[in-house]
Amino acid sequence: MKSRVSTDFILLFIAFVWGATFVIVQDTIHTLPPFWYLTFRFSLAAAVLLIFAFRPDHTKFSINWQHHLLAGSILGFFLFAGYALQTLSLFYTTSGKSGFLTGISVALVPFLAKPILKTAITPNGLIGVTMAVIGLYLLAFTDFHSINTGDLLAFLCAIFFALQIVYTGKYSPHANPLLLVAIQLSAVSLLSFFSALQFEPWKEVWRADILFKPLVLVTLLITSLLATTLAFIAQTHVQKVAHPTRVALIFAMEPVFAYVWFGTELSWRAMLGCLCILAGMIVAELPRSLLHRHKRTQSHSP
Repeated sequence: MKSRVSTDFILLFIAFVWGATFVIVQDTIHTLPPFWYLTFRFSLAAAVLLIFAFRPDHTKFSINWQHHLLAGSILGFFLFAGYALQTLSLFYTTSGKSGFLTGISVALVPFLAKPILKTAITPNGLIGVTMAVIGLYLLAFTDFHSINTGDLLAFLCAIFFALQIVYTGKYSPHANPLLLVAIQLSAVSLLSFFSALQFEPWKEVWRADILFKPLVLVTLLITSLLATTLAFIAQTHVQKVAHPTRVALIFAMEPVFAYVWFGTELSWRAMLGCLCILAGMIVAELPRSLLHRHKRTQSHSP
């Protein structure tokens, strides 16, 4: 129980960091284009991790390089695709719809985990996921009378984010977390770099007044170290023992923390959405023992 509480706390901290950095990232990409921002953010994070991953006392142990390179590259592709599709979706749809559809990854995780990890979809997990999705919808306050290209891109983004969570659960038990995350982040930085060269100007970006702007420097420092390096190491370490559905449910708290951290006035609808996400987490965590107790009670009743 103590271990379970500590892993949940770590995951909540990750969601808090992501939620707390949401606004400064939005402000930064108005100065630094999205793919260049991702390039710098993930390159810095990968560089820090590679330094620690290749320390002499770490590399003296036997490492299955083929497994780490393959697993890290796959995770990096899923993560990059999620970020890229989320960014592209914002050109065609509202941030509310994009945020909600991205959050649908919470609902996709248990269904993807079933064939990939051979795990069962528990009734309490399904109820918890449903409540979290309802909460995300209430928070986003979206209108789905019409579906556009941006909505489809955001939904594809949700699929890739869900795959990243599920496959982290598959690869992390048999990997060195530092090396696995370092390769994953390196893959994201490379894919972001090639995308930036293809889709965004570089002459306007590589200027001192942009790269050394205080907002850009602070955002890159915080997001590369806290929201990337520490966050993905923690996720990879926790998913050695935690079920992907539980991870996805706790990550659904990210928009809640974003609201609270920046002091946004919550409407009754948004407050209800926060409560639904919180209730979904609780329902998914507790009822298994309660259900077993209910079955035992029924079996002993006359």
